[in-house]
Amino acid sequence: MKSSFKIGSLLGIPVKLHITFLLILPVFALVFSINEPPLGFAGTTPLILNYALSLLTTILLFVCILLHELGHSYIAKSYGVEIKDITLLLFGGVSSMEEIPREPSQELRMAFAGPFVSFVIGVVLLGMNFIVSSLIPEYADTSIYLMFSILGFINIVLGLFNLLPAFPMDGGRLLRAWYAKRMSYIKATHYAASFGKIFAVMMGLFGLFFNPWLILIALFVYIGASEEDKSTTISILLEKYYVRDIMTQDVLSVPPDISVEELAKFMFENKHLGYPVIQGNSLKGIVTFTDIRNILPNDRFATLVSDIMTRDIISVSPDDTASDAFKVMTINNIGRLLVVRDDELVGILSRSDLMRTMMLLNE
Repeated sequence: MKSSFKIGSLLGIPVKLHITFLLILPVFALVFSINEPPLGFAGTTPLILNYALSLLTTILLFVCILLHELGHSYIAKSYGVEIKDITLLLFGGVSSMEEIPREPSQELRMAFAGPFVSFVIGVVLLGMNFIVSSLIPEYADTSIYLMFSILGFINIVLGLFNLLPAFPMDGGRLLRAWYAKRMSYIKATHYAASFGKIFAVMMGLFGLFFNPWLILIALFVYIGASEEDKSTTISILLEKYYVRDIMTQDVLSVPPDISVEELAKFMFENKHLGYPVIQGNSLKGIVTFTDIRNILPNDRFATLVSDIMTRDIISVSPDDTASDAFKVMTINNIGRLLVVRDDELVGILSRSDLMRTMMLLNE
């Protein structure tokens, strides 16, 4: 089942809605409907108008979040970074980028672009409300004035929140860019991530006594800082090696016309959980344990590998860096890659191969 659905494109970038966004949409609308002004529409009559304004404000808020992410993406694209997509989800939006620019000045501009867009939206909405209400005093008592005030205020808060110096917020990237001008990129990431973890612990302790929601945010920040530190270290260390140096060259394969039952026995005997599917000299796809685990035992004899294999093959070249292969695995959330040269299968690279290389490098 797909967790995200494409709803359109902006600046050539696919925009997706995550299923969690659909869950949070009515929650935000409810919060706006029960809160008193100036942060909600409680008391607005008729009740249907209250709900309509709350829902519209929620939708416009996520449009603002989308514009925030587009700010990042626009600057990133100007530096040649490929943007896979922008996804709106439970905690806001996220831009899926090929990689973060390593040049400190570029990362600084890219990181600040999002909060800058939020500040501009907030200032424009609040400024427009001020000007119109000065010219037409009655406007200050309208629901439109209240809605723009709410959106303006939240965008200012959103911009400030994202400037907190902790991953995965934009402020963490700004802090890393500042450090990276003075030290190596790995060390800069480590320092910025460590600062973020300390910040998260302090926020969690504060939330323990004052607001339980801060504990959840602190956990989100701590995990984000840890993951950024880990993934950046892995990517940079693996840049020194090529796929051909660590791939498995003697690749076991299976034909497409054997049954799933035979495949399961083959997996058990050879102790691997994924195999390329080859017919003659032609690569047809890849099949993994994930593909067979939902097949009922009684159906395994009648179901062929060709029925369940993945035909959309994600591959790398033996001349790609191990770091590039790691990024491909991470972006596509897969555990192994076929290594192909001139349409010929020459090897297979698993996440275990990369992790084993990392362990050797750290010894």
